[in-house]
Amino acid sequence: MTSNCFNNIRCAVIIIFSLFISELKSEIIKIDNVILKKDLVFTKYVPKDSVKYNNKIRVFQWDKIGEYLILIDNVRDEQHEWGVLNNYKNRNREAPVVKNYVRNEYNRVSDTLGTERYQSVPLYSLNDTITPEIYGKDGWPVVIIDTIGTFIYAHSINDGNDWLIPKRYIPRSSKMNMNKVIFVDRKNQNITTIEKDSGIWVVKSMNPATTGLKKPPYMSPTPLGIFVVQEKKQKMLYLKDGSTEIAGFSPYASRFTKGGYIHGIPVNYPSTEIKEYSPSLGTTPRSHMCVRNATSHAKFVYDWAKTFDTLVVVIE
Repeated sequence: MTSNCFNNIRCAVIIIFSLFISELKSEIIKIDNVILKKDLVFTKYVPKDSVKYNNKIRVFQWDKIGEYLILIDNVRDEQHEWGVLNNYKNRNREAPVVKNYVRNEYNRVSDTLGTERYQSVPLYSLNDTITPEIYGKDGWPVVIIDTIGTFIYAHSINDGNDWLIPKRYIPRSSKMNMNKVIFVDRKNQNITTIEKDSGIWVVKSMNPATTGLKKPPYMSPTPLGIFVVQEKKQKMLYLKDGSTEIAGFSPYASRFTKGGYIHGIPVNYPSTEIKEYSPSLGTTPRSHMCVRNATSHAKFVYDWAKTFDTLVVVIE
């Protein structure tokens, strides 16, 4: 079965890499059998590959990025039919409670892996369609293997397992090209966009970013994993914590999971003036799950990324 090649996120590849790093705009980075070429088309606020912050070195993790690109190349080459898990704001029905559930620090129901019930998708084992085993995250890409009654038999590249998933949670399928990937690094607080061109992965942008802060009950970390850009909003309205009052908007927002967006600098009402940059970018997490960027870089992502065909990979 084709799912065997996905069983480990590293695809059983032992990565032996060597990095050839300079400060040139155009540069070749070799990682095992993956070639990355730097050819930046967005050139504002570009950090060096290695920068010092609070006496610690922060880097672009080209080795880890290369591992994911190997995985993506493997699944691209097999031309699968893909689906994207979707339950934004429980629009496709609240997921049933899983077999073994807990209440997390937010006092919300989650599975034992920490995925919350709210805005998630129930994943059923192949021999039990009554009670789900775990929750799949909104925005996860899955390989569609077959349709069985009201379920889709699918393989998740995030956890390497096969699942039965109610059809309502996979509202569309496609032959994704996966030529564009956005990498968000929670540990190093940076973001890079990469595109496949003539057989080579090309780095299009590198920027500082700010990811989600774990601060219950309203702020949560940007989730790790592989997601798909699902929708875009030129202005993403956000609420004041704990209320239904609109507090402001974030420009050029690209949603990849639940309420997680890649967006520009937030604008708090009553101000309506777009802000370009914040000195907090590239420092410490301080967002509500989202990935905050310089506004011009968020617009670059907004214009460059194709919905349901661009991956977002969040790494640590």
